[in-house]
Amino acid sequence: QAQLVESGGGLVQAGGSLRLSCEASGITFNWYYMAWFRQVSGQEREFVSGITANGGSTDYTDSVKGRFTISRDNVKNLVFLQMNRLKPEDTAVYFCAATANRRSTFWKDFGYWGQGTQVTVSS
Repeated sequence: QAQLVESGGGLVQAGGSLRLSCEASGITFNWYYMAWFRQVSGQEREFVSGITANGGSTDYTDSVKGRFTISRDNVKNLVFLQMNRLKPEDTAVYFCAATANRRSTFWKDFGYWGQGTQVTVSS
């Protein structure tokens, strides 16, 4: 049974940093494009960043470019999101997701999701 488990969320002041982790099990991890999405209550889930199965290519939404870095460890079945220079508008629940599609930023393409981890950035 596939499972994605996020960790690393929390409360941080603006300008600070957090590192999110997602551990995958029950899937052939190195076959999957992995991504981070975020969602604010009442709004649609938003693509934040993604990384191809071999880790060779990454994608970012414009608002996080230069501040966030995605990476993965295909030996330990982990994907990370290093978030620097955090802003209050980064406050959201962050979700880890996996898709067998080669590459996608559309949440409906992702078949596996974690439970989410809250990130709160205070001003």
